[in-house]
Amino acid sequence: MKSTQIAAAAAVLTAVVAASAASAQPVRPQPNMDKCYGISLAHQNDCAAGPGTSCAGTSVRNYQGNAWKYVARGTCTRIQTPRGPGSLTPVNR
Repeated sequence: MKSTQIAAAAAVLTAVVAASAASAQPVRPQPNMDKCYGISLAHQNDCAAGPGTSCAGTSVRNYQGNAWKYVARGTCTRIQTPRGPGSLTPVNR
């Protein structure tokens, strides 16, 4: 690969990472929803992914126990994942 192509690819990657970091903000409170921990896929959480993360979209693995996603009130614990049911409080996964 030519050095100009490498530089262009690096610039694009830097822009994508910067845009991703800028969009990692808390999701607005949802009054008729519950925060359900341990159900989101990697980078699809609404917030609370633990130390070293800024918030929404920052979970690093599927069904991360300290990351939550909003779900319809009363449905969280009925959601089943390969690692167990959703939880209204953080779980160790």
